[in-house]
Amino acid sequence: MTIQPLLSVRHLTTEFQLPNHQVARALENVSFDVRPGQTLGLVGESGCGKTTTLMSVMRLLPASGRITEGNIYFKGTDLLTLNEREMRAFRWKEIAIIFQGSMNALNPVIKVGDQISEAILLHNQMEREAAEQRVGELLELVGIQRLRRNQYPFQYSGGMRQRAMIAMALACSPALLFADEPTTALDVMIQAQVLELLKQIQRNLGLTIVLVTHDLGVIAEMCDEVVVMYGGKVTEYGPADLIYNQPQHPYTQRLLKAFPDLNRATEASDSAGQDLVTIPGSPPRLNALPPGCRFNPRCQESMEICTQVAPDLVDMAAPGSEARHLAACHLLKGMEIEDL
Repeated sequence: MTIQPLLSVRHLTTEFQLPNHQVARALENVSFDVRPGQTLGLVGESGCGKTTTLMSVMRLLPASGRITEGNIYFKGTDLLTLNEREMRAFRWKEIAIIFQGSMNALNPVIKVGDQISEAILLHNQMEREAAEQRVGELLELVGIQRLRRNQYPFQYSGGMRQRAMIAMALACSPALLFADEPTTALDVMIQAQVLELLKQIQRNLGLTIVLVTHDLGVIAEMCDEVVVMYGGKVTEYGPADLIYNQPQHPYTQRLLKAFPDLNRATEASDSAGQDLVTIPGSPPRLNALPPGCRFNPRCQESMEICTQVAPDLVDMAAPGSEARHLAACHLLKGMEIEDL
């Protein structure tokens, strides 16, 4: 039996109007599904469109941004057909977000508990006493003692502030949580604790998570499926184990080679170490995208067609496989797809 997606993004295209009247196409034809209880990872270099994808789904784009094409279905409702008042009924109550760098987003002159209760009172029909009880439950859920609700953000460590932001995101019991680089600026031990907390909350609450990161180690630990993005487009999409063990797109392959494989390092501990590779050049400017494949200026396997024609996604999964493994590259000869 096929489980219906909680979130389905279809052919999403988002543009930004620049001050010089140029248009930057931040997303083009982005499609993916997120099923209940699943963790989907969005991975790629900075500027590839990961955060813009989340902001487009939440409809929190700045004034210069607009969605020009596509559909965003959440529980069967196309969020792009809703007006702002109707959309507010979905934000935080159904879909919540932990913003990038959010541990510094707490108001420094308001007690942490008051900031969490404000979110509860704003979006739920709840008496203040019940909201205060909910704050205590949320703090305990993320590993913070109830009595610390009366402290200010400066009295929290960086890891505790991040936990408080997770509590705030969970305040209205959303079905879907977006986590945008949730471990940024945290040391390695605290990163591990935050990720373990997210996994524990997901198990306990049945939460569905979309995780944005550039850290392939986080993706390997957390995610069921992975969307690899480059230049605002999906370059590869499939189960995490296939992306790691059988990467098909040259960009994915180079990303993985640029990341240390600790298992391989352990097996080859008597050697001088691993040779990590770099990807020459930089991601394209979104107002000056190259023709053809957007990765072709940096790709060592680029062919003439790559500079002229953008490749379509093809399914590289083995015949008879239930999983789909999609990649967009002229080197690949898979089965063309019409939709996900």
